[in-house]
Amino acid sequence: MLEILSPAGSGEGVIAAVQNGADAVYLGFGDFNARRNAKNFTEEEFRRAAEYCRSRGVKIYVTINTLVSDREMETVVQHAKIAGRYGADAIIVQDLGLIQAIRQVLPEMPLHGSTQMSIHNLEGVKMAAAMGLSRVVLARELSRPEIEYICKNSPIEIEVFVHGALCMCYSGQCYMSSVIGRRSGNRGLCAQPCRLRYETGAHGSDYPLSLKDNCLVRHLSELEDMGVACVKIEGRMRRPEYSAIVTGIYSRAVREKSMPKAEELRQLRAAFSRQGFTDGYYTGHLGKDMFGIRTEEDKDSQSALFSAARKGYLNGEFQRVPVDFIGLAKAGATAKLLAQDDRGNTAAAEGLIPEKAFNRELTSTSFKTQLHKTGGTPFVCRSVKCKVEPGLSLPMSSINEMRRQVLSDIFKKRRDFLHGPEYELSDFVHVPNSAVAPEITVSVMSGRQLSRDMVDLKPAVLYIPMEEVPGCSEAIGAFMENGVTRVCVTVPRIIHDGERKKAARLLDEARSFGISEALVGNIGHLLFVSKRGFRLRGDFGLNIFNSRSLEVIRELGLLSATLSFEMRLEQIRDVSKAIDTEIITYGRLPLMVTENCIVKSSLGTCSCDNFTGITDRMGANFPVMREFGCRNTVFNSQKLFLADKQADTDRLGLWATRLSFTTENSRECVAVLKRYMSLGDYEPAGKTRGLYYRGVE
Repeated sequence: MLEILSPAGSGEGVIAAVQNGADAVYLGFGDFNARRNAKNFTEEEFRRAAEYCRSRGVKIYVTINTLVSDREMETVVQHAKIAGRYGADAIIVQDLGLIQAIRQVLPEMPLHGSTQMSIHNLEGVKMAAAMGLSRVVLARELSRPEIEYICKNSPIEIEVFVHGALCMCYSGQCYMSSVIGRRSGNRGLCAQPCRLRYETGAHGSDYPLSLKDNCLVRHLSELEDMGVACVKIEGRMRRPEYSAIVTGIYSRAVREKSMPKAEELRQLRAAFSRQGFTDGYYTGHLGKDMFGIRTEEDKDSQSALFSAARKGYLNGEFQRVPVDFIGLAKAGATAKLLAQDDRGNTAAAEGLIPEKAFNRELTSTSFKTQLHKTGGTPFVCRSVKCKVEPGLSLPMSSINEMRRQVLSDIFKKRRDFLHGPEYELSDFVHVPNSAVAPEITVSVMSGRQLSRDMVDLKPAVLYIPMEEVPGCSEAIGAFMENGVTRVCVTVPRIIHDGERKKAARLLDEARSFGISEALVGNIGHLLFVSKRGFRLRGDFGLNIFNSRSLEVIRELGLLSATLSFEMRLEQIRDVSKAIDTEIITYGRLPLMVTENCIVKSSLGTCSCDNFTGITDRMGANFPVMREFGCRNTVFNSQKLFLADKQADTDRLGLWATRLSFTTENSRECVAVLKRYMSLGDYEPAGKTRGLYYRGVE
């Protein structure tokens, strides 16, 4: 049966989810989770929540799914240890270095890969399994056939997000909130800029980044048939009543194997919606119907619904724990009752000595009837065996008291658990920073940005998208012939399983040109690309934020890694560079990669070359450019510029600094490259220092 995983943003949220049929809850413990603004649990609150869940047969998963800096690593690992000591059933993670650290200190703790890992294909799932994860939460953008294919071939459990808010960007790949306002989604403080108004030049497209909430309640039986292990409800930032209502409806649909009733659909919408719901990703129906905003109409009727929901979960007890009884009543001895739950916990109780019956004789049927009365407890009677001698009488109150006693004893025993082994986090050898000034690498988005002048300037590496390689073989040849520049093909961050053949063909063509290196920004592409004969370099999409993550990348055999541009310069300086390390020091930073085409949703037609981008309420324009698979990348309105700060970047111990060209023409690319080589005076009209000096929260 599908596991229903529900959100708990508070202690009351735990009760709300559990009392409405959740099989597991997920919650934040401390400040290192993707919902830092939720009422995250203190140590004592978590202990109580874990006992509450464990005694009722509900699993508890702890979210530590943010990027972690070197200075935070020890604290985060201690959080994980505390979670383990109090009985967490799994920890949900994103950071590659943290995965390595938790596996070291808590080798038996199950780890689940968060959606923040951007895992969207089978190779990504297999790589997660190789890293020691026991479950992966798939990207929300996958369709029914894609999920089915992954489930059919996955070596580990698959979890699917079925209800709640949808991000416009692939989770883990959104940098819009951090670059614009220093509130990083990868650090748990997304400010949701996707919910704001933007102009697109098209009527009726004021909110081109705001998706409706996801709702797959009609598709649960399909997901179960596919082999999905768990379905997840989003909403730790929402009220406990929301979790109660949504959990109850999804729980009934799974347990009764039924479609939701019209009234239940109305309740889902009243609990929270944005002009209704969407199942567009799952059904493959992308487009403008997936978009919506929160309106006053959406908020109507919520008060009465929430009031009823709260009364329900505060005054009830969801019966889920199966228990087996054995009763015995014979003359001259006290009545006895034995009980055993689904975990093998046992309890025994004795009652009164039966008397000779004069009016009402005790029978096996009447004994069994009393034992089935487990209402008000989390237990449900699964079976009863009774042996009752004829001609005896026993007060029903005596049987009831024995039942209460054994259930109480088992309830207490269920709080206990076996804590797995725990070890100290070992130190690693810190690699000293190189004193050599970093080389300059260049990435382009189009072959039209390449020129003979750029060749003559001899950047250390040229990164070029794999889709662009076939159309500019002559220009690529010029770079390869200069004897200095290495040409490296850039692999898209998103390649679904159905797109692998096309991607393989493009990679093979690049290989035929003599290109032997590839820049990869998703763990799901490492094996796929290396099997085609490429040596790998790590891109920013891997979200490398600490020394241990760099060590993981080195162990995977990559040549180099690109650090997250959400890091401060001092963090970059202090990180142990176990592998050649670079950062982006120029260009429009990529803020989003989207499955939904913003251009088509806004204009109603495919018109990438005629779309200038989206404009916010302050008049800033964010270019939108086509990605592999007709996806979009949204770029920052201002260009990152650090040419006048090279004294700072030279002291970071880097192998290279990268100039990332997006909207520039070939002449501007050369002008920028010359400025960074101290050969010119180029400066962009609008510039930003990014997050290197100010950092993120």
